[in-house]
Amino acid sequence: MACLCLCAMSLLAGCAAPVDVKLDKETPDLWRQQLTQKAGSADLAQWWKSWNDPALNALVDEALAQNLDVAQAVLRLRQQRLLAGASNATFMPVVSAGGKTLQDIAAVDSYFHASIDVSWDLGLFGDSQAARRSADAGVLDAQAQLHAARVALVADVVHRYLDIRQAQVQRGLALSQQQQAQRQLKLLQVRQAQRLADTQTLEQQQLQLRGVQAQLTTLDEAQARAAHALAALLGRDRPEPQWLQADAAAALPQLQAIAVLPADLLRRRPDIQSAEAAVEQAAAEVGVSRAALYPRLTLTGSLLFAYNLTRNHRTTSDYIPMVGPQIDIPLFDWGRRRAVADGKELALQASIKAYRQAVLNGIAEAEGALAAIAAQQQRQQALLSAQQIHAARDKAQAVRQKLGLSSELTGLDNARASLQTQSELATAKAAEALAYVALYKAVGAAPLDDAAVVQKAEVQP
Repeated sequence: MACLCLCAMSLLAGCAAPVDVKLDKETPDLWRQQLTQKAGSADLAQWWKSWNDPALNALVDEALAQNLDVAQAVLRLRQQRLLAGASNATFMPVVSAGGKTLQDIAAVDSYFHASIDVSWDLGLFGDSQAARRSADAGVLDAQAQLHAARVALVADVVHRYLDIRQAQVQRGLALSQQQQAQRQLKLLQVRQAQRLADTQTLEQQQLQLRGVQAQLTTLDEAQARAAHALAALLGRDRPEPQWLQADAAAALPQLQAIAVLPADLLRRRPDIQSAEAAVEQAAAEVGVSRAALYPRLTLTGSLLFAYNLTRNHRTTSDYIPMVGPQIDIPLFDWGRRRAVADGKELALQASIKAYRQAVLNGIAEAEGALAAIAAQQQRQQALLSAQQIHAARDKAQAVRQKLGLSSELTGLDNARASLQTQSELATAKAAEALAYVALYKAVGAAPLDDAAVVQKAEVQP
């Protein structure tokens, strides 16, 4: 009879199929907003090198090696891999041994019992497969978290570096505006002394000068914030001195090549990978809940040695071997188990929808970054046209001033407008660069090969 039950349960267990999950991974064939610049042969995994800036490259390399968030993610991945390697231990034979003394019911004899017990949970009805799937989902999520840490790190380092450069460029333009405003104020003071300018005009120029000085203070703050944030990303407690200093020769790095960005690259996004891991985890939980609806079979065995310590019988020891199955049949709590299984099914459906939403969010974020790039490029074209007009006016003013047909003060308004246009142009270039950072972050672009990093972390003390 026992053999018949075992055969029946084995047959039922073989009929238990794993939970099948179909994910909607569809992405657009082409981006709706295309880049206007011709794509180059830049390595997408090292997209920041498209700027061809040795200082930036060195900072990113240092950050990838020293950042503490990445180091934590590496350790968590190692942890999940260790746990996954031991995920099948629950369904391996377990051997235990023990000894104790006890008395019989009449409290006449005392016995010493020693036993060796063996139990083996067979993990039928997909239980063992679900446990393995859950462990693999944990590894997949840890990999996604590591990739997310790298994507965020590279994007933040480039962002802070651009912020520092932008502050230095704007500071140089602001100093030129300050000098121009001081010169214009001096000329107006001369005209006021000659009763050729009123007090209101002089006060207006003083307000403009104070505004430029306030702008310099704001730029100093922005540069300091970016410098300290960059130091933290590199695992340092203080920034490099040059990150806080003014640099008259500072310039924003220029993109040399743009990596090709296929839309299906979105699947590399860490949040999409995490969403896929969540689906796998939910599917594993469905498998566990389904297995709980069936009888649980455990093979057990025991070898008992008993020794009579107090009385001298014909024999003082007995060996009692026992081998047989242990079956846990859900009867009175089957309704609760069924409710749990139905709930896990709903959770799986929710995780599948969450995965699709993550894909849609990735598409929207990438398209938004592409739109921002296009807008900033158009803005730069308009500002360059305006700058050409200002340059022509400056040239004409220089000729009139040389011929004595105009004064220096007359041309200062156009010079101020020209500097303001240069400042707006620098802002547009920085905004375009940051939009590229957002684009590469949106598609999850970062070093993908983590084997070297994990191996390096394992050999470190």
